[in-house]
Amino acid sequence: MTRRIVRTSIQLGALTCIVFLLLFILDSRFRVLPDAIHNALPAHTPGLVITDVTLATCSSLNLLSSCKLDAQKWHRIEKDLYLNKGWLNHAYVHIERKKESELVETDRVILDVKVGRLDPVTSEKDQGAERWDSRPGGIWLKRTSKRHASDSVKAITAVDVLFGADAVEARPGWEILDQPILLSNPGDNQEARLTVRRGAHVPVERPTVRVNKDGKFKIMQVADLHLSTGLGVCREAEPAGHNGGKCDADVRTLEFLGSVLDSEKPDLVVLSGDQVNGETAPDAQSAVFKFAEMFIRREIPFATIFGNHDDEGSLGRLALMQLTQSLPYSLSLPGPSSVEGVGNYYVEVLSRKSTSHSALTLYFLDTHGYSPDERQYRGYDWIKKSQIDWFKSTAQTLKNSPAHQGYHHYRMNMAFIHIPLPEYRNQADIVEGSGTFAEPPTAPGFNSGFKQALIEEGVLAVSCGHDHVNDYCALSKPEGKDAKPDLWMCYAGGAGFGGYGGYSHVIKGGYHRRVRVFEFDMNDASIRTWKRLEYGDTEKRVDEMIIAQGGSAVAP
Repeated sequence: MTRRIVRTSIQLGALTCIVFLLLFILDSRFRVLPDAIHNALPAHTPGLVITDVTLATCSSLNLLSSCKLDAQKWHRIEKDLYLNKGWLNHAYVHIERKKESELVETDRVILDVKVGRLDPVTSEKDQGAERWDSRPGGIWLKRTSKRHASDSVKAITAVDVLFGADAVEARPGWEILDQPILLSNPGDNQEARLTVRRGAHVPVERPTVRVNKDGKFKIMQVADLHLSTGLGVCREAEPAGHNGGKCDADVRTLEFLGSVLDSEKPDLVVLSGDQVNGETAPDAQSAVFKFAEMFIRREIPFATIFGNHDDEGSLGRLALMQLTQSLPYSLSLPGPSSVEGVGNYYVEVLSRKSTSHSALTLYFLDTHGYSPDERQYRGYDWIKKSQIDWFKSTAQTLKNSPAHQGYHHYRMNMAFIHIPLPEYRNQADIVEGSGTFAEPPTAPGFNSGFKQALIEEGVLAVSCGHDHVNDYCALSKPEGKDAKPDLWMCYAGGAGFGGYGGYSHVIKGGYHRRVRVFEFDMNDASIRTWKRLEYGDTEKRVDEMIIAQGGSAVAP
């Protein structure tokens, strides 16, 4: 019996080896394996240099044309330069990349890339020994005459594509080209722009956030940016005739964001979902870089969670989180894979002294998208049991940790989500003067009990987005005459012009975009909150109030 098992195992192993060998031989000749396997190697692998860049175009009318070059030589950047909107045309950038140790006599390392109709040599005084080589799409390559110039800090080591006249780079060491790639029949497509990295990959460290020397820590919550690929289209912008009626959504949104960042100077920015308007973001990476660059340039740490629109574009939730996580000043994390959703994590804000003691814990949870059971619970999804279990377990572990036990003042906790909890519907809890109830909260139809979990673990406030024109705060308290408040539930209000606004039939003058600020004062364990507007009295702290004192939720 044992011999038979051994013999069968050997036969199966031999058969497996033969199958893999045949697949390898066939794929090397006919490329039979899927693209996902061929493109498994990242586009920006460390230790590689770029030796050539070209453009492959194809047309549905020409069956002999192909947008795929020899895979043994070329790596294709998987972004159609027409963003899959060309009726007939498609185009892809291809790069030839090699390990520095594998360069041969004929290889020429690329030192610079430009896009234009004319040879760049006509505008350069000192050309040196290098020359410019022409490629399709108006791409020009400056290639060194030396065989091994890959150690030069000028050598191009990675190439990517971003889209839009307002495209920006957020990655360290990368530079986006001024001119878009020259495509035939571009139509209304967004401009495709090459972006290049010189030198080695620059590693990014997750920042540490700490209470300031004055004992304060300021968080700016930015909800529902709804950024697009390209300039974006404004929705219900107020006032209607502002700037002569001309309104590019992302331009106006980011101008507003930049203004309040420079005015408030927050210690942390929380983006609470729908940063990307998936429907109008065929290249979500370009949209992500636009908001991230705002914080990176100002050296402000930021943390993100997702809404129901972020992953409706070109990238799924995990890919979006990995992209955001890789950027400087990002605190974003995908969270445990065993917990449902992407973006269940926490951030510890350390005490003002140079210690590892935590003064404030911020929890971030994914509220997913649309209901998985529309027949019974219409509308939106809810926080799942695995998330609540993770939250409670994490909170208990942190409470007993040296980082928490070693902090001898009042500690505070807060949570951020995108879709509101069902309890936001209770209008009796809305605090007068805290903001506007302009639309019925589109909370989940199923109540999974997360509010109670927040109270049990000592969270003082939770804040959400999603319903753009709501910006009120509600205060929950147990039944009983002398019962003390136990949880604040706030809305931030929508910040982006790419998302809906309006509601002029409810809000006099229509809805003006806004952000919410939370200021934590560890000296008296208090929380103060207010909003800042995009239009009108833009310097005012709107609906300012104290929501916590002495480490406990309090009525204003």
